[in-house]
Amino acid sequence: MKKTVLAMAVAGAAMASPAWALNVLISNDDGLTSNVKALYDGLKGAGHNVVVSVPCSPQSGRSAGIVMYSSTTINADNDAQITKENGCHNGAAPIGAPAAGAFTKDGYTGGDWHYVHGTPVMATLYGLDILAKQRFGGVPDVVLSGPNEGQNIGSLIVNSGTIGNVQMAAIRGIPAIALSADSNTVDDSQLANPNSKIVAGLTVKLLASLVAQKGSGPLLAKGVALNVNFPKAIAGDTGFAFSRVGTYNAYELGFRVANGVYSMGAVVNTAKPNATQTEDESVIVASKVAVSAMQFGYEHRPAAQEWLRLRLQTLKGQ
Repeated sequence: MKKTVLAMAVAGAAMASPAWALNVLISNDDGLTSNVKALYDGLKGAGHNVVVSVPCSPQSGRSAGIVMYSSTTINADNDAQITKENGCHNGAAPIGAPAAGAFTKDGYTGGDWHYVHGTPVMATLYGLDILAKQRFGGVPDVVLSGPNEGQNIGSLIVNSGTIGNVQMAAIRGIPAIALSADSNTVDDSQLANPNSKIVAGLTVKLLASLVAQKGSGPLLAKGVALNVNFPKAIAGDTGFAFSRVGTYNAYELGFRVANGVYSMGAVVNTAKPNATQTEDESVIVASKVAVSAMQFGYEHRPAAQEWLRLRLQTLKGQ
């Protein structure tokens, strides 16, 4: 029932443009990509006000890290990826440009596109503390993080820079949505992967649905952020479904040692989900756009807090 209601709401909202234009901040953990370009184009086409602030270089797996790799101008001392492209990813800005600023790449110099030579969260903070205040006169209506070039599902989301951006925004009380697509959306040479455009269109649909149902309140309920994952086989009419982060993981990360080389490895889960895991992200995303609610930070529910309060009674006064 939950899946049906969500799918109907999204489909209905897609038939009309947003009731009012949103002030949107886009960030990600990949830098300038086909996905972020398509999302920007889709949002602008739907009438939203958009500003982009992304990392200078790809920063997957940086979670909530708060690091600037350059403090004055872009250099490769702390970021070997800069050397590979002689500057930011896909030519957004060259070595020697300011450590944070506007794109210099042709076609991206209209004032909407910005980078930070740091971790994803630093790009989000630049967007919130500098760009949004300049553009919107305050905080954005929503922060969109992504779309990532690979799904962020299950327990590994704690490692995700895409999720880290959303957590930072949510901690400040700003509605935030993490967007993650399959790796088949990568297209760094032309920035025109057709799957990116489909993901962007579905994202605009989801936003339209949220706007249509929000009434006079914020886009999302207080303390709630969303984790949205798009399936590999994506189409314009792919349905949306309620999901939860859950306990079923499509794959798990681990430390790997092979022939004297140390690395991170991923182990694919070959076990089938049990009866209580059918709404978990890793299951739903096989065929639907999985939409999960997340809390921000690590605060636990009141029941667990009371459990801890009782356990600490014997330590009072010590």
